Order: sequence, then structure tokens, then C-alpha cells
Amino acid sequence: MSPSRPDQNAQRLTPSQCCAIIVTWQPQISDLVALLESLSAQGCASIVIDNGSANAEDLTQALHPMRDDVTLLSWSENRGLAAGMNAGILQARAQGYRFVFLFDQDSCIGGRFCQSMLAAWGQAVKLGYPVAAIGPRLQDPQSGRKTPFKCFRLLARNDIPAAPGLFATDFLISSGTLLPLSELSRIGLMKESYFIDNIDLEWCFRARSLGYALYGTDRTVLFHRIGEDSQNPLVAAGIMVSHSPLRSYYSTRNRLHLRRQSYAPRDWKVRDLIRFAIKTSWLLIFNRRRREYLQQIRRGIKDAGDLRD
Repeated sequence: MSPSRPDQNAQRLTPSQCCAIIVTWQPQISDLVALLESLSAQGCASIVIDNGSANAEDLTQALHPMRDDVTLLSWSENRGLAAGMNAGILQARAQGYRFVFLFDQDSCIGGRFCQSMLAAWGQAVKLGYPVAAIGPRLQDPQSGRKTPFKCFRLLARNDIPAAPGLFATDFLISSGTLLPLSELSRIGLMKESYFIDNIDLEWCFRARSLGYALYGTDRTVLFHRIGEDSQNPLVAAGIMVSHSPLRSYYSTRNRLHLRRQSYAPRDWKVRDLIRFAIKTSWLLIFNRRRREYLQQIRRGIKDAGDLRD
């Protein structure tokens, strides 16, 4: 990796230099408002991009009292998560912000989340590598299970003795992640053709291939539910994520497409092939909706070859 760039140097950072991006679709408005109020109380403005929700009018009314801190962009149709992220990022850049936070519509943060993430950023840039993003420790609000920061290399350690509480990682889940806008011109925006699944995975691989570092931090926690409820013991153990048949289509299509990209790590490709075989076998043998899953997985395999780069 090359040395840190000057505009990444750890100066005094404040939440006022950040803008939160939240892409919504059929949101639970009370959860979204709670997130936006917490961000506003911490001095962080927000941009909400609504993807053609049926409750868009209710959303507009609920956010109207927050109009000084929250910008709402309402679309008449669902253009996808990646398109929403990109629209928010471009809007934040036009408004002169240095950083963006990415959140899901049901994410839940503590009272010093923004300050803690910026402190972690200052800690990370002192390590001397260009930083693409930093993510918080994710914790399931129901089970209390914390998501590990992943390195795909076998037996790789990701703790950093010189920076306690900071972890090197190959992948960050987008929710809660802090990104510097200055680096997006080189790394690029989110891949809109992926629509909803594996957007963060693809972007992280692209950033890592360009020599950027990704870090996770234990300075703060984001309460976040990944996937859907399931009785699958592999889901309960955190080995796999449960999704609907339609989401399995997007996941199958996008991951097969990503496997063909030169910047996808070889170690991940091996692990993902094993994961795909185990998960598909479980769904087709034990799930009551096995026929729907089979149809969507087959469709995903077929469409992966037609997905544009």
C-alpha cells in the first residue's frame, strides 16, 4: 500500500463534516425517525432517499419537522439500494461534506456514535495507509451476537497491536460505515446493476484491490439485524444469512458475477463456493419453499452471465 494521502490526515473532525445517507423502502417510520433524531442530536445532517415506498406520503409528513437537518429525495419507483446510495453520496458531495455515513432504515445507534467513529478514523489514518472506510461493530438487537470483522485469508489475524480496538478487515457491511468522499473519485461509486445484494462486498473488494485499507472498530456498536428470522442452525450460528427466494436470486446472480471479477480475492472465491453449496443444499432439502428457492437460484445463475460490469 502507498502512504496515506494528505487529505486523509487526522485533523480535528466533527459530525458537522459528515452526512448520513439512508435509503428507504417501505420503512417503519418510527424506527427511521429515531435514527434521524439521534443523528441530528449528534450534529450530523442526513439525506433520505425513498425508493417509491407505498407509505411515502406518511414519510414526508413525519420528516417535515426535521427539514433543517434532513433532506428527503422521493422517487416514484424502486431504483435499488445502490442507486439510492449513489444519489445520496453525490448530494452530500455537492453540499460540501467530507464524509458520509451509510445506514439502513432500521439501524439503531448510541448517543456518541458519530464522535466515536470519527475518533476511530483519526486512529486509523495514523497507521499510514490510505483508508477507504471504517465500520462499527455490528450487534444483533435480539440475540446480542456481535458480527466479526472478516479476513478471507486462512488463519489471518486482524487485530492491530499498535491500534487497540481497531481491526483490519477485507469486508465491511455498509450499514454504519464511514466513507471519505475524497477517495470515491478513485474507488468509484456503488455498482447499481447489483440493485440490492452484495453491493458492499463488491465495493470493498474494489477498494482493497486499489491498495486501500478497511478497518472495523470496537469504539462503538451499531444495533442491526442482518437477514430474516430463520430456524436454520447455520443462520443462528452466524455462518449464513437467511433471505427470501427473491433475495436469493439477487445474491446468487451478484456473487457469481463478482466471482468473475479480477479484483475478487481468491480466498473469498473458495470460501464462497463452499458457502453457496452448503446454503443451497440446505434450502433445497429442508426449506418448505424449496421450489421457489430453486427457481430463483436457477434464474440467478442464468442471469449472472448477462449482468453488465
